[in-house]
Amino acid sequence: MAIKSGIFAAIAVAALCCISTVASATPKIQHWQSASGSRVLFVEDHNIPMLDVAVNFPAGSSFDAAEKTGVAELTQHLLDLGAEGMSEDDISKGMADIGARMGGGFDPDRADVSLRTLSSTEVRDKALGIMARVLQTPVFPADILEREKVRVIAGLKEADTKPEHIADKAFSKAVYGSHPYALSSEADSVEKISVTDLKDFYRAHYNADKAVVAIMGDVTRAQAESIAEQLTAKLPVSVAPITLPEVSMKIAASEQRISHPATQSHILIGAPGMSRTDPDYFTLYLGNYILGGGGFVSRLMEEVREKRGLAYSVYSYFIPLKQPGAFQIGLQTKKEQADEALQLVRKTLADFIAKGPTPKELQAAKDNIIGGFPLRIDSNSKIIGYLSVIGFYGLPLTYLDDFTDKVGQVTVAQVRDAFARRVDPGAMATVVVGAPESDSK
Repeated sequence: MAIKSGIFAAIAVAALCCISTVASATPKIQHWQSASGSRVLFVEDHNIPMLDVAVNFPAGSSFDAAEKTGVAELTQHLLDLGAEGMSEDDISKGMADIGARMGGGFDPDRADVSLRTLSSTEVRDKALGIMARVLQTPVFPADILEREKVRVIAGLKEADTKPEHIADKAFSKAVYGSHPYALSSEADSVEKISVTDLKDFYRAHYNADKAVVAIMGDVTRAQAESIAEQLTAKLPVSVAPITLPEVSMKIAASEQRISHPATQSHILIGAPGMSRTDPDYFTLYLGNYILGGGGFVSRLMEEVREKRGLAYSVYSYFIPLKQPGAFQIGLQTKKEQADEALQLVRKTLADFIAKGPTPKELQAAKDNIIGGFPLRIDSNSKIIGYLSVIGFYGLPLTYLDDFTDKVGQVTVAQVRDAFARRVDPGAMATVVVGAPESDSK
């Protein structure tokens, strides 16, 4: 769903100044279940006249059928392109006229619709009225679906020529095999998608009892309760529980070398990593910051870029999802250096797993993460994002309160132990796109 906006000059000033004063302390999160069955998380803040709302559903790409990928993404995308009594232009113009902005997000686990608006009663009511229609009475117009399919198919065909996209797809399949996290939209599949597919997916996944509503800003608790009910009361009723299969944590080592005319090799290495609720979450998060998540202060950057000049950038990260997302290391390098860079990355990873970080590295990482924490919650938009994550993944409501303490308590021994248990250098998927010509397959 593309972000739609039409903010007048005066309103733009207010929106750009949407910095919450709760940044100096963690926000107080209120929570409840709406009458419609939705989980609601709310932070009340009257310091600026703005309201942010996001409604999340378990409706990401992993819920596509393997034989028809792209349905989940197109369903989310078309929500605001036509609703009962409102055309695509009506929705877009209606938001623009009041200076509101509607958008959305999409990933393997979830799809969401979000709103940012001024909190004055007249503007807020109009914006929420449009959002309620988009969420609860989408019509998925056939002509717009055909138009968007053409656009999506063209984008997919172009992406399939790009080395980074080829590497991502091959990596996901190597890491996840037949698990739904490996699914990605394919042009031939998108071509077959019908309005019926979108309506069926919407009824199955956009349910009130599965929704998580995050509300942040200049409204009272009573108003927030009313907003949550307004946005979810007429959502479809769940028919059956929706679950994902378990991710297989141990994979066989594999290496794919894919020819490509790019001047550089695109390299990805990894395996299933951790979920959002993983008991090792903070230990792995902090350890990875030292390994490859801390930018120029990371081990991988020091070894691969600073000492040997084999890549401009090299990184590692965990992608925490409902089920364990990937642990991934990535870099780009000249084709003739690809094997040298790959061997160095593997050695750096193996050394880190065997020995762990130094006390100095650990303390520096803690100082950086803890010192930068206020920037994580310094705006309404960041807080609404955290509310969505906390609600959707069932994290403790004290997650933000506990964050710096959890980071501060991690020890060198815990990092070494967690990486030794959770990351096996001998059981990882490797993808090299734009491999050295003599070795290409």
